[in-house]
Amino acid sequence: MKRPLAARIARSQQTWRGELPKSEQGYVFVLEESESGAVVGICAIEVAVGLNDPWYNYRVGTQVHASKELNVYQALPTLFLSNDHTGSSELCTLFLDPQWRKEGNGYLLSKSRFLFMAAFRERFNEKVVAEMRGVIDEQGYSPFWESLGKRFFAMEFSRADYLCGTGQKAFIAALMPKHPLYIDFLSPEAQAVIGKVHPQTAPARTVLEKEGFRYLNYIDIFDGGPTLECDIDRVRAIRKSRLVTTEAGENPAR
Repeated sequence: MKRPLAARIARSQQTWRGELPKSEQGYVFVLEESESGAVVGICAIEVAVGLNDPWYNYRVGTQVHASKELNVYQALPTLFLSNDHTGSSELCTLFLDPQWRKEGNGYLLSKSRFLFMAAFRERFNEKVVAEMRGVIDEQGYSPFWESLGKRFFAMEFSRADYLCGTGQKAFIAALMPKHPLYIDFLSPEAQAVIGKVHPQTAPARTVLEKEGFRYLNYIDIFDGGPTLECDIDRVRAIRKSRLVTTEAGENPAR
């Protein structure tokens, strides 16, 4: 994992220096414990997803089958492969050391990205998205993957997730099903987790929803977790952020 992280840090530095096109730009931030210098959290922003490699998710929609002659009408929940969020800015890579998941540290880490976006609004696009981790058990078992993804990719969930997370995404375009998929064909266990988050991800989802993000029926192609989205100027922390000037002074006598 050290090499991919080092590459992302280097890319963040290149982004700051203006050396990369928008399609390759990204920022990495860390939360540091100031006394020890230990890094206890990390988060990131991708400036514009899907401009180099396609950015996939499923749109949960409806396909209607009807026949007047037979008096049959069925509205079937369906998964449609989508690139609808192409060009959006993405919030990603949020992780906080378990020992520091207290006293609002996770909230600070997540919201720091919004204040950065507010300060450098011109660097980001109109739509902001965030993929939430779906339901996966402690052994790495994903009901959604086992019922759907594994049938097309012929690999374990952990392998596919690693390849995607390290930027090796060419296999997705080559192996993804291109036609609509009826949700009723999935296992009941897989259907139940569509749009649901991992228990450890629930606090992060709550933070984003308080900022104005909403689930609009887009899900991750691997684990079925929800994609949240918001217009950048409607994000509460960005909309209400202010630049102020301060002066150093002495504490008033008590």
